Amino acid sequence: MPILVMKFGGTSVATLDRIRRAAKRVGREVANGYDVIVIVSAMSGETNKLVGYVEETSPLFDAREYDAVVSSGENVTAGLMALTLQEMDVPARSWQGWQVPLKTTSAHASARIEEIQTGNITAKFAEGMKVAVVAGFQGISPEGRITTLGRGGSDTTAVAFAAAFGAERCDIYTDVDGVYTTDPRITSKARKLDRIAFEEMLELASLGAKVLQTRSVELAMRYNVRLRVLSSFEDNDENAGTLVCSEEDIVESNVVAGVAYSRDEAKMTLVSVADRPGIAAAIFGPLAEAGVNVDMIVQNIAEEGRTDMTFSCPTDQVKRAEKAMTDAQERGEINFHDLVADTDVCKVSIVGIGMRSHAGVAAKMFSTLRDEGINIKVITTSEIKVSVLVDRKYMELAVQSLHDAFGLERAA
Repeated sequence: MPILVMKFGGTSVATLDRIRRAAKRVGREVANGYDVIVIVSAMSGETNKLVGYVEETSPLFDAREYDAVVSSGENVTAGLMALTLQEMDVPARSWQGWQVPLKTTSAHASARIEEIQTGNITAKFAEGMKVAVVAGFQGISPEGRITTLGRGGSDTTAVAFAAAFGAERCDIYTDVDGVYTTDPRITSKARKLDRIAFEEMLELASLGAKVLQTRSVELAMRYNVRLRVLSSFEDNDENAGTLVCSEEDIVESNVVAGVAYSRDEAKMTLVSVADRPGIAAAIFGPLAEAGVNVDMIVQNIAEEGRTDMTFSCPTDQVKRAEKAMTDAQERGEINFHDLVADTDVCKVSIVGIGMRSHAGVAAKMFSTLRDEGINIKVITTSEIKVSVLVDRKYMELAVQSLHDAFGLERAA
């Protein structure tokens, strides 16, 4: 039998009624001739509640026990989904990560998948099981301990299973009906995309679009897993949602596929740094060791042996970055006059594979922002992306004006 992977997020399994609704979708796919692997998240709000219990019990918690607690939410959902399917006379069994087994690294709370052994589930399919309901987000370490994959890890679980089992497709059911050209809450002109390339989705996910977890898109691109994002609250046909696929499967697309934004950005500037060979390594080495996720980097032209170095990072990492830099200065590794943090900025980006072959896209973006009186603080580009830092108060205006400028409300 062909295999289909179906993943249901927390809002899709938030109540018993929603679990029943999801189970009916699974039953329809079984009736269509599929063996189905269902990946489930914890019921909506459950993981946050479990994290709260851990932090209240032990502020400096043991990460191994943290994983043991927070992974339990998915176990509950998997069992309830399997029971619901059995009540519908669909042969189903729940599976926890260690039972598969899904083997991971030992990095608790942020483990990486190393191997999914398919033998146990394949044997049960051969014996007549039609649905394997797998607890997402979790696996087992080389030491035999439960691990978790980090927030959004159930998306990664789903794509990894689709790759391991050679699934025909991986359907991600969520509370939105697909991937949009931008956030519909910012502009009513946002349009649902029928298809989007892996590279575009990866950029949008990393730039702030919350539809899919970044690691899941990376896996899908690496193993060419066809992903479909669709709503669990609507009746969907075979063309519903948005298909995330290889560039070759997209016949025609706009030059720019979407506009993304990230509200929680900070701009940090080291003022008057000694300009010498290795200064960048001396700055960004300690930042990396401190776990600061640096994004944009700009270095000014040196004057009299001094330069300014500017970089962006998430706002919740500013204190960590400041400490890393002051500690490095005290150790004599770097020398600067001042460290200025601006936490009132945001990142706005345009993304599209069509940018590879079209000139003038960045110029159009910059002139659009100029016409709206929006000053650009930092710019970074890649082959299919242009990102800028602007004052946070202009975020919605920037997104709306760029969406209009590139005509994203219209299909190609």
